[in-house]
Amino acid sequence: MLPREFIVAWMFVFLVIFPNIFNPCTCQLEPRWAAKKRHVMREKVRKMFYHAYDNYMTHAFPHDELKPLTKSFTDSLSELGNLRLEHLPQDYNGSALTLIESLSSLLIMGNSTEFERAVLWLSQNITFNVDARVNLFECNIRVLGGLVSAHILATDSTNRLVHGAYKNQLLILAEDLGKRFLPAFNTPTGLPYAWINLKYGVMVDETTETSTSGCGSLILEMGALSRLTGDPTYEYVAIRALRKLWSMRSSLNLLGTTLDVVTGDWIEYSAGIGAGVDSFYEYLFKAHILFGKEEFWRMFHSAYLAVQKYFRHGPWYHEADMRTGKATYWQLTSLQAFWPGLQVLVGDIAAANSSHREFFYVWEKFGVLPERYLLDHQMLHPTEKYYPLRPELAESTFYLYQATKDSWYLKVGESIVNSLNLYTKVEGGFASVKDVTTMQLEDHQHSFFLAETCKYLYLLFDDSFLVDRNYIFTTEGHPLPVLRDWHDRLPESYISTNWSFAQSEKQGRRASAMSLQVCPANDNQQVESACHITDTRADHRCFTNEECGVDSTTCRRRSCSMAGYCGLWLLV
Repeated sequence: MLPREFIVAWMFVFLVIFPNIFNPCTCQLEPRWAAKKRHVMREKVRKMFYHAYDNYMTHAFPHDELKPLTKSFTDSLSELGNLRLEHLPQDYNGSALTLIESLSSLLIMGNSTEFERAVLWLSQNITFNVDARVNLFECNIRVLGGLVSAHILATDSTNRLVHGAYKNQLLILAEDLGKRFLPAFNTPTGLPYAWINLKYGVMVDETTETSTSGCGSLILEMGALSRLTGDPTYEYVAIRALRKLWSMRSSLNLLGTTLDVVTGDWIEYSAGIGAGVDSFYEYLFKAHILFGKEEFWRMFHSAYLAVQKYFRHGPWYHEADMRTGKATYWQLTSLQAFWPGLQVLVGDIAAANSSHREFFYVWEKFGVLPERYLLDHQMLHPTEKYYPLRPELAESTFYLYQATKDSWYLKVGESIVNSLNLYTKVEGGFASVKDVTTMQLEDHQHSFFLAETCKYLYLLFDDSFLVDRNYIFTTEGHPLPVLRDWHDRLPESYISTNWSFAQSEKQGRRASAMSLQVCPANDNQQVESACHITDTRADHRCFTNEECGVDSTTCRRRSCSMAGYCGLWLLV
């Protein structure tokens, strides 16, 4: 019989290592509470969406966006990115921008009737043959992305639209818009102009300055348009611009913020992961998922490592000079809050969780997330104290909950919902915050509030739309399906369902020195401990878990992320 002290000691170890087995609150009560809470919060988000949507349809439709304080409208498509409000059109009366942006949200929330009504109205009433100068990037992610995504959803048999009522009208509109984008790419470098007149093309004396995001975040929408229409032109010009942009990186694999599309010279050398650059990183990786091109992965992998090396400071990311890597600006911008969501897709969960908690700390401090916060002074930027209903924190919260199922993220989502209702909800919709210190409101309800903010919050509490489906979301929150037919080439072991990887039966499990009961080998494999097993490939790339080794420090088996990279991805 074993000594009593021995049994007690092992019971203590067992309870410490496996506390959840004996925690009825965690394994029984919490899921029941969480399910009820998710239902309540889902309905709150649904009410938010329809409060914004119904007010837009009542007071602003078919114009672009709602002005909720005065219950009027703004034809803002020509104003997006146009800080100086230059060259505004005289006879432009809107393109129902908010309706286009709301299409996928309507379907995600189960309203196929309103989705169908909106699709038919757009197909019969919208034209892009208008004398309006628009920002190529904004029009691409909002309008082209919205139309392409809605077309795919409209042709999905599970959405049960009226048989024969839809005949690819949205795709026809999307292709017409895509053709109007093409003159912007007629530059010596292949980098597109930031501005294009939808009727007349590039205007005389048009500015040649654009941003890294502006010319490097077009591949998802234009690539999808090419796959749907069979015309490779749209994908070709987007990839050509992306390749040229990547060729302009520094020796540190960093890129600046603004550049000249004619000369190919950098204008602003300081860069980070926020405004002007953010979606460039996002689209490199998502394009790899959507189209299966190894080229996109190689670009992203190099860029991601450079970001982690030169921009990261603990949980924060500052800006740095692309030429030297030296820090330039120590500041948080609200657009940076997308980064943890991207890290979840990559598999870097621990880093994502760390940064997300800091963003949420700032949210709680002010009630919403200010546009710019000076990290070195721990104070708000003196002029950029606004919050325009941005979705990035909600987006990252959704991704982290999907990855971890940690109910803490549901509480974060609840806090976001409560703040939006408390500070931004008005009788005529939801208004942007002009000053987070006073919560003074601004008369603008941005279309992305319906396209992204409400959508990600809804999916956080109810992800039934995603069951048995593979989607990636564009930077504007428009879902695009991951289809085998869209992939140029895939490894044979790849399975499209749930972005998982098949296990190879031919490859046997490798053993460590510990399991073989021998001393660690002193060879070129750089074995660091008795339990250490090196990854199969020196660059740590993988297609299956079997190609990953055992960590030398924790002795935990490494796994293969959906990005195809070995690591301790299950450790949060």
